[in-house]
Amino acid sequence: MPNERLRAVMAAGGWTHATLAAKAEVDPKSVERWVNLGRTPRRVTAMLAAETLGEDVNALWPARSRQARAARAVSPELVALYEQRADVPPSAFVDMLLQAREQIDVLVYAAVFLHEAYPRLNELLRERAAAGCAIRIAVGDPDSSNVQQRGQEERFGHGIESRCRLALMHYRALTGVSGIDIRMHGTTLYNSLYRADDQALVNAHVWGVNAYAAPVWHLRRNTGGGLFDTYAESFAAVWATATPVQEV
Repeated sequence: MPNERLRAVMAAGGWTHATLAAKAEVDPKSVERWVNLGRTPRRVTAMLAAETLGEDVNALWPARSRQARAARAVSPELVALYEQRADVPPSAFVDMLLQAREQIDVLVYAAVFLHEAYPRLNELLRERAAAGCAIRIAVGDPDSSNVQQRGQEERFGHGIESRCRLALMHYRALTGVSGIDIRMHGTTLYNSLYRADDQALVNAHVWGVNAYAAPVWHLRRNTGGGLFDTYAESFAAVWATATPVQEV
């Protein structure tokens, strides 16, 4: 069923599929599907498109509003649920880190996709630290048995160990920077965690599946003792076992 509301708003503002696609950073075919087939874009894309058009996102895509209400019914801290990490634009991670004022925590095996998608990541972290943000980053120890086991489960062999070494190469440049602490851990990691103040992106780990194809939930803390604090406590427990990365 066509999205008549979206079609009318675009017509009134003189927007074409191509011009809206350029602003929303998607392919024009995606906009065509929104208009003609009534497809609902991902949350970040929907919000960007609605802001561009000067409209309320829930008015343009009521299904998105229903999904958000359903998520809140499951947990008031759940902002969004993504079927796989590949569905989350790298800008969502970067924007969350940019907004941090007090604390950034990252717990991963490697997550080299962040540096690949945003080469200024180290500069961003330096800027946040200089502004008073406490930053803790825990990367997988490539020599640990748990990291090597994860590689076997993913059927990537030594791939994950190589990615851990590459992540350490990226982050080692931050060792010695005031406000930034880099450590290695050898734990069995059930989730990759990306926290910025009271927001967190949690990337589930699924046996035999690379993290990019596993689900992600976006959390925002609103009460004590909820999902957010569960993952914050998990980070603290792993951090306590991790080993500081030395300068070279």
